[in-house]
Amino acid sequence: MRRLIVLLTMLYAPLLSAGEANAEWAASWTASAHGPYPVGNPTAQPELKFALPSPEKGASDQTFRLIVKPDAWGPQARIRLSNAFGTKPVTFDGAYVGLQESGAAIIKGTNQPVLFGGQKSVTVPPGKSVVSDAVALPFVTTPPSPMLKGLKLAVSFHVVGDSGPMTWHAKALQTSYLSPPGSGAHSQEVSESAFPYSTTSWYFLDEVDMNLPAKAQVIVAFGDSITDGTGTTINGDDRWPDVLSRRLHAAHGDAFVVVNQGIGGNRVVGPDDYATKPIGGGPGALTRLDRDIVSLPGVTTVIWLEGINDFGAADATAEAVIEGYNKGVAELRQKLPGVKIFAATLTPALNSTPTHGRAEVDAKRKALNEFLRTAKLFDGVIDFDKATLDPATGEVKVEFQPNSSTGGPGDKLHPNRAGYAAMANAIDLGMITGKAK
Repeated sequence: MRRLIVLLTMLYAPLLSAGEANAEWAASWTASAHGPYPVGNPTAQPELKFALPSPEKGASDQTFRLIVKPDAWGPQARIRLSNAFGTKPVTFDGAYVGLQESGAAIIKGTNQPVLFGGQKSVTVPPGKSVVSDAVALPFVTTPPSPMLKGLKLAVSFHVVGDSGPMTWHAKALQTSYLSPPGSGAHSQEVSESAFPYSTTSWYFLDEVDMNLPAKAQVIVAFGDSITDGTGTTINGDDRWPDVLSRRLHAAHGDAFVVVNQGIGGNRVVGPDDYATKPIGGGPGALTRLDRDIVSLPGVTTVIWLEGINDFGAADATAEAVIEGYNKGVAELRQKLPGVKIFAATLTPALNSTPTHGRAEVDAKRKALNEFLRTAKLFDGVIDFDKATLDPATGEVKVEFQPNSSTGGPGDKLHPNRAGYAAMANAIDLGMITGKAK
């Protein structure tokens, strides 16, 4: 059926219109680069000792097939590959993008080669990233077919030689695929046979842009594991930013695009020595504003939910986190004039993990939430605390506790699928879009 959809789409795709010629680039999928692998907090990660036997050696003459879900589709795409936390140059070649069929298989006729400055290979120095040339997606009409909604893009690339320490995003909650070390380049193949290994993380890839036929406003969901999606379904796209995205598309088409820049374990401030002593939560929020928000095309809005790890993992004061919010908002407004910034209150953590479930952490959480609700710093406030709190216990509501990804009773810190849906449904779309519902 999907092959038939793609064939019909390609046969009847119109020529570029004047509107398409004036299209604008917008970030359509992101995953905050952190690392180096294996430092991070993945969920349901398979044993990777056969696919990636040496973190120091990294990827070794092998091909990645990463599965991502663009929030909107355009007739052209481009990708960004990051070596932000590498220690040596990494050479990529044979990059392709195509529609995922199932597993590591790609729908025949959709896999398109990606070039970098007109070349098939590119070398990215340590600490740097590279954006590809535009690649035409012949299966995307203008306007995009509704049949594309929910389909996923397979981004494939070959790592030449040894990469050294790999930049990655640990908590993908999405299954992707790898070929064995030393197996060579297989990006052009649509078969799944070259990709025996699976992973629930993304590597090197941290952005997919689409050239959309009409200008879209990009909303960045920025924060920690509760934005990254810990506790929700694997491959289900049920994080609160995903649910928000579906609400926005139902109400406004592709006028708004939502991308996710959460990192499990992230903090507002610190650690100060991440470059030499990386931790699972990634670099502090204030150090990643440029890469994860400012550099993205089309950003108009930020929703910021963060702070519980500052209190639970680092014993930071509420005052220190408030100061971090003040600095971060000031920097974003200076670098993105006109950006709208919405604060989201922290969800309950009482009686959760030994670090985060303490009464003193809850007191700091309440103090920060009071600041977020009353400060004139933001363009509005989203009350996730109210949406998830059981007033009788001070904990997250019992129906939001059972873990939707790995099973079990949950940790009373991360909401499940139902909890994330409640959070997203608590967002006033008119407030964040400026449009009537």
